[in-house]
Amino acid sequence: MDTDEGRRAFADMIKVFTQIDDEEDMKRLFDDMFTNAEVDDFLLRWLLMDDLYRGKSQREIARNRSISLCKITRGSRMLKKKEGFMRNLLSSRYDDHLHL
Repeated sequence: MDTDEGRRAFADMIKVFTQIDDEEDMKRLFDDMFTNAEVDDFLLRWLLMDDLYRGKSQREIARNRSISLCKITRGSRMLKKKEGFMRNLLSSRYDDHLHL
């Protein structure tokens, strides 16, 4: 939402998310806020970024995950940013520290 109300709601939501430090509480929040389909979309985006970081080809990801190359290309662009948050997050998760 690109309105003042939307920006305030987004900032408020981020504050709520960052204040939750218990996994069960976070799961309960997701259960209350999101439908199963919304969680599935969120998880698919996470898996897509993980696949890209690990070096899987865009076509392989599209075939295996049944998602568009356009969505995959967006993820790929995010990982190419030298100081990108997702790139740094995924880099910190893996010992091999792949560099795209």
